[in-house]
Amino acid sequence: MPVYTIAQLYDLSKTIAAPLLSGLTYHWEALAGLSDFILELGAGLPADRFDHPAEGVWIAKSATVAPSAFVGGPCIIDEEAEVRHCAFIRGSAIVGKGAVVGNSTELKNALLFDGVQVPHFNYVGDSVLGYKAHLGAGVITTNVKSDKSLVTVKAADEAIDTGRKKVGLAAGDFVEVGCNSALSPGCILGRGAQVYPVSHVRGQVPENHIFKAQDNIVPRG
Repeated sequence: MPVYTIAQLYDLSKTIAAPLLSGLTYHWEALAGLSDFILELGAGLPADRFDHPAEGVWIAKSATVAPSAFVGGPCIIDEEAEVRHCAFIRGSAIVGKGAVVGNSTELKNALLFDGVQVPHFNYVGDSVLGYKAHLGAGVITTNVKSDKSLVTVKAADEAIDTGRKKVGLAAGDFVEVGCNSALSPGCILGRGAQVYPVSHVRGQVPENHIFKAQDNIVPRG
């Protein structure tokens, strides 16, 4: 099994960031250009549908943002999204249509497709979460190795040096991650993958498989 590509992980019709991703092969290639892409895209968003409350920040008029949330630019919060109490969006973030960023959740250099839910005490950094992916309470994406060396993305039959010190999670469409799990730098979860609660996940989990433990990954159903 080689490392999953963007085309294998994501339905690009489910994100406002399709123009950024469509010309790339792997998800981490989008991380370096995400901030510039947001600024360029935001400048052209229709004023009748998006407010522009701060430099580099665009929020859809149909979105709900709690007064206690912090939204730093560059950032786009798309239509019908919900940003809840004390969410911390540090910048370089896209929150997709109908997505939920919840209580005390932190986003940094993160792309959330439409319908993503990160609703309770999550950290999502240098990561791309696909359509309707869901992180349970307390799930953390780790994005830097302990020795600070460059991140290598690994699958069963392939390993690719990303050339980046910070790479978090790539979660394909419809991924479910159980509460209080930690995803190691460069972790990839294929479409429809599920992760048991309180797991530590490294490498790549095949699509439509269940991660029970690092040596116990089984097909769904």
